[in-house]
Amino acid sequence: MIKAVIFDLDDTLISERKYIESGYKHIACLLSAQGIGTQDNVYNMLLNLFQESSINVFNRLFESLNISYTASDIRNLVNEYRNHFPTINFFDDVVPCLNELKRKGFKLGIITDGYASSQKAKLNSLSASTYFNEIIVTDELGREYWKPHQKPFEMIREKLQIEYEEMIYIGDNPEKDFYISNIYPIKTIRINRKGVYQNREYMDGIREHYSIKNLESFLILLDKDIIV
Repeated sequence: MIKAVIFDLDDTLISERKYIESGYKHIACLLSAQGIGTQDNVYNMLLNLFQESSINVFNRLFESLNISYTASDIRNLVNEYRNHFPTINFFDDVVPCLNELKRKGFKLGIITDGYASSQKAKLNSLSASTYFNEIIVTDELGREYWKPHQKPFEMIREKLQIEYEEMIYIGDNPEKDFYISNIYPIKTIRINRKGVYQNREYMDGIREHYSIKNLESFLILLDKDIIV
C-alpha cells in the first residue's frame, strides 16, 4: 500500500528553464547597472548563448562583447546566479495534485539535487515547506550523495517512517531518477515535461515503472489502483 509520494523538483514540480531565465534576468540587471549593455540585450544574449551550449555562458558573454574578464569576475556572476531569489512558480497541475494527495492522507516529500544555495532559494520562493512533510537537498549531504545515490532515499524513508515499497518517486531525468528501483523496491514514475534533461540516457538501462505527461494522469493511476 502506497503511503508516501516523493518528488524531484526541477522539471518535475517547476520549470528549470524558468529558473534559468530568472537567473539570467538577475545577471542582466547587474551587468546593465555596471554599464555593460542594456538589460534586455544582455538577457537575450545570455539566453541565446545558453541555447547554443550551457557551458561557460558567462565567459562566452564577455567574449562576445569583447570585454576582458578574470576568473574572479566569473565566480562572482556564478555566485549571484546561484544565490538570487528566483521568480518561479509550480507547474499548474502541482498544487491541485498536492492538495488532493494530502486530502487522501499521503505523506509528501522532495529529494532534489543541485547546489544547496540555489535549491533552497527555489524552495523558499515556492513556500514549499507548507506543502511537504520532508525536503532533502542532497547537496547539503555532500556532492557525492546526489542522486542516484541511495542515501537521500534512505533518509526520507526514515523521516517519513515508511517502508520502501510504500513509496512512489516521481522524477524526470533518466540519468539519475529511476535507478533507485534497482536498489530498493521503490515505485518510480517519469513525468515528461519536455525539460532540460529529457534526452539523457537511462543509467544502466533502468527505466521507470510508469510514465505520465502530467500530475492529473498520476492521480488517475492512483484512483484506478494501477500502481502496485
